[in-house]
Amino acid sequence: MPGQVHKHSRIARVLADEIRSGVHADGSRLPGEHALRERFGVSRTTLRQALQVLGEEGLIATHAGIGSFVTFDGTPLDNRLGWTRALAEQGTELTTEILRFEEVTDPQLAARLELASDAFVALDRVRRLPDGHGVSLEHSRVPAVGDLAGLPARGLDAGSLSRTLVSAGRITDSGEGVVSVRGLEETEAAVLHRAPGESFLRLDQVYRAADGSVVEQVTSLLDPARFELHVRSGRGGRS
Repeated sequence: MPGQVHKHSRIARVLADEIRSGVHADGSRLPGEHALRERFGVSRTTLRQALQVLGEEGLIATHAGIGSFVTFDGTPLDNRLGWTRALAEQGTELTTEILRFEEVTDPQLAARLELASDAFVALDRVRRLPDGHGVSLEHSRVPAVGDLAGLPARGLDAGSLSRTLVSAGRITDSGEGVVSVRGLEETEAAVLHRAPGESFLRLDQVYRAADGSVVEQVTSLLDPARFELHVRSGRGGRS
């Protein structure tokens, strides 16, 4: 893994220098993944790690051909960066409180995701407005395998789960989700400082790597007055 980290950092640095120097004009598309893999002689995973670094630096944006995205007060949230950073970059005054960060066993979730191991890294977070009211409650579950085993004891990379997953070579290639609306249970309402039974959006998502393995499962409760889910279709690419 250290070799891959070194490679993707080097590729990101080369492409970043080219973008800043005008080799890749603002608004133009980078060469396709196949061409970049051939140029640098790296795997798809390593290249996608490099592209994710460029995305975190705001040098490229990814536009999926068919997919969905979440907005907060009308502004899209880039899941590649993680919502905490995406919200901060748009100037939204939200605080993030970590409720739980530990390794757990969840046989039911493992069976649902068809995983051999029922060990997960559990990260539960609530995001609050300045008045203390919660606008989202998220339960992230990451298979505790490979470099991710023992993660709570080591801590997150720069406080970001998204960055930690990238550093571990766990790159999201696809995702699927289910959206519903339901009333808050008493325990959820207490955490969010909301009334029990208040209607919230429930977004249940599973993110997978290119080989089909599970990267992360996330269940989010979102204030429908602030969050919306948009669906788009058509051709797209990185720019």
